[in-house]
This record gives sequence, C-alpha cells and structure tokens, in this order.
Amino acid sequence: MSLPVVVIGVSHKTAPLDVRERFAAGAETLPEVLARLMAKPELEEAMFLSTCNRVEVIGLSKVGKTLEDSTRLAGRAIREALRDHVGASSVEALGSWVYEKSGDDAVRHIFRVAASLDSMVLGEPQILGQVKFAYDAAVAAGALRNHLARCVHRAFTVAKRVRSETQLGAGIVSISSVAVDLATRIFGDLAGRTVLLVGAGEMAEQAAKSLGKNAQAIRVCNRSFERAAILAATFGGTAAPLDKLEAELVASDVVVASTSSKTFVITRDLMKRVMKQRKGKTLFLIDIAVPRNVEPDVHNLDNVYVYNVDDLEQEVRENMKARQGELAAAEVIVAAELEAWTAWARGLNVNPTVIALRARTRGVLVSELERSLGGRLKHLTEGDRAALAQMVESATNKLLHAPTTRLKLAASSSDAGDLVDALHHLFDLPKPAEEPGESERDSRSSIKNEDPTGDESDDSHDKRLAH
Repeated sequence: MSLPVVVIGVSHKTAPLDVRERFAAGAETLPEVLARLMAKPELEEAMFLSTCNRVEVIGLSKVGKTLEDSTRLAGRAIREALRDHVGASSVEALGSWVYEKSGDDAVRHIFRVAASLDSMVLGEPQILGQVKFAYDAAVAAGALRNHLARCVHRAFTVAKRVRSETQLGAGIVSISSVAVDLATRIFGDLAGRTVLLVGAGEMAEQAAKSLGKNAQAIRVCNRSFERAAILAATFGGTAAPLDKLEAELVASDVVVASTSSKTFVITRDLMKRVMKQRKGKTLFLIDIAVPRNVEPDVHNLDNVYVYNVDDLEQEVRENMKARQGELAAAEVIVAAELEAWTAWARGLNVNPTVIALRARTRGVLVSELERSLGGRLKHLTEGDRAALAQMVESATNKLLHAPTTRLKLAASSSDAGDLVDALHHLFDLPKPAEEPGESERDSRSSIKNEDPTGDESDDSHDKRLAH
C-alpha cells in the first residue's frame, strides 16, 4: 500500500478564472485555512497551494483499514474545509470544477506541479517558488511534519532535475513575460509606449524584466511607494503611490496589473474618469492577478481592452509548441523519481514489523547476556562486558540483515502481507499498537536513515522541520 496522499483543487484546466479566484487565499489568510484543515481528525498533514492558475489542498490521511478507505475519508474532509473556505452551501455545491487525485497519482501530480509540467506556461519557474512558499507556511503552522513534508520536499528535487537536465525552462517562461509578449504583438513595437505596472511584487518584477528596454517608459504604481521606487529604480522607471493611480492610468498606454488585493483596484468608475481625460485614446489592460485587479465591466468601455490570465491562452499555446520536445524528457524524470519514492513509501508498511523483529531478537540476546554476566561471567571487567554487548549488537544486525532486506524488497508485492503475518506468528511479535511510544519513535528514526531516494538536501529538510 502506498501513502494515503490526496490532492483536491481547481486549476486553469478545470475551472474559469471567476471560479478559481473564489478558492484563492493570500498569505494573510493561509494560517486560518491551514488551521481549518488540521482541525479535521481525518487529516495527518496538509498544505494549501494558491497561485494565479491553481488552488490545491494537498493532504495526508490518517491511516485507515485500506488505502481507499483512508483517501476517501481524507478527500471528504478536504472538500468540507474547501466548502467552508469559499462559503458554499454544501460539498456538492463545489461543482465539477474540483478534481481529486490520490495515492501514487497524487504524488505524481505534486511532482509535475512543482516541475511546472502542469502550468499554463510550461516550464515557468515561478510555480516552484510558490510551492516552496506554501510548504514553508504549512511547516510554520505545524501542518507539515513527517511523510507529506518529505513528499513535497522530494518534489523540489524533481523540479531541480527537470530544470537542470532539460531545456524546458528556456526562453519566455512566465505569465508576466507572456503578457508582455501580448502587448508587443498588439502594438508591434513598445518603443513609443508607456507601460504601467500596478503592483510591485514578483509578477511585476518579471514583467519589468521582460520589457527590458523595449518600452519608452516603465512606471510602477504600488500601495507601498518604497517598494515601487525600488523596482522602478532597478529598471530605470518612475514610481508612484497607489493613490496616484488615476493620473498614472491617464499617462499610460499599456497596464499590467498584478497586486494581491482581494478587491478590484481598477474599477469601471475609475476608468470612466480616466478615459474622459484621455479623450478616447485606446488603453490596454493586462490583468494577471488572481483574484482579478480589474473589474470585468471595464472591458465594455469604449477604447478599453482588458485581458486576464485566461485570455492569454493563445499566447501560451504558441509558447508550448516550442517546449513539447522537452516535455517527454521531463516526464521520464518524474516517472523515475516517483518509482523511487513509491518504493520508499511502501517500505514504510513493513517498518513496524522490522522494528518489532529487531526488538525481539535484541531483547532475547541481551537478556541471556545479562544472566550470564550475573552468574558464571560476573568476574569479567567492564571492558570485556562492553565487548560482549557490542558482539550482541553485531550479531543482531548480521542475523536480521537478510530477512530485513528481503521483507523490504517484497514490501510493494502481494507477498508482503503474508510475510509480515508469518514473522508475527513465528516470532510472536507484538502488534505495533501494543508499544506505540517505542514503535513510533523507532519508525521515525528508521525513516530518516533509510530513505533510498537519495536526496542530498534531506538534511536541510529535517532541520527546517525541527524548527
């Protein structure tokens, strides 16, 4: 049995923008969302990922009788949490927009998302940073602690391999750059145009990088004037606070909006005043924020054209044609990493039996040694006693090496259950629940030391979890 991992969410592939923005959550609301998830008794761990193109809950179920039973209960709990998050009347009201993946399919999905194989812009690097942000937030909230944390951390390694071993990320690879490419196609040349960036976060910075020296002028308008000034200075532009937005819109030809505001920053009433001052001069607005920054009805004003992230689809299709050749190579990496992860995860199923077998064997040998040291061998020095204790430890390891190795190799096969039952019967091993403290502690130690996936960065991962 694999780990009961569940992914439930909406993305650009399943839901339109007006649906996705209902599910979105900013940094300020993440702790509340994570607390709601962890209040569900069916969930062992959870993470909430919110980007402009997807909102997903990644959860690990508490182990039930079967994998199917565990994931079903976890899936229901996550849907209930999402229902409360969006204010829906029922779980069913979430509609057909929501997709669900479980088990190995869920882990594969997590790997593909982090590696930008499921992004609107194939190969864009921003998604990895967004996944890391969600990971850090979940760790800080105590929602990621063990196996699911390892799974997401493993996805970072997958993304790194795809980035370094393929050319998937070459060229224009972000929503921001696609937006700028659209603006260039509209005007043919931005040399005589003024581009206004509303917002000064990562998306705005990417847009500014894509603009380069093409635009006549780059202006940045942001709630934090200091942040706007820093970004503008980096690209030789000018900055203004958000309360000067109307004047900035009047002076611009192309607007790229990407603030984290939960309400519309550019409204119909504001644009009516702006267009009156512009005397009907055409204005293009590219809204790459989720939730949207530009009120949809703005598009109905004369000489105002609004594009949102879903409207960039044609640009994205052109972008993806050049990347399809690298996609196959990236999928090979995902498949290999998934196979290694699955082998490790399935090995967890036999860990309690391995721990119990070692404890039983060591206990018998140590008991016999102590009896001898208290009788015929009581004359031995402390050095001799230590040597005998080491001999018992070595004998335990050598005696159990073959059965432990073979049991772990069989962990993913149909024989694993029979082997586990046989060992418990032959050696009269206690059930894991009979010694929860020791079993759980030894299991965590075993997991840390026996991960065969070979991620060299696991040490840093463990340190981050420890904090």
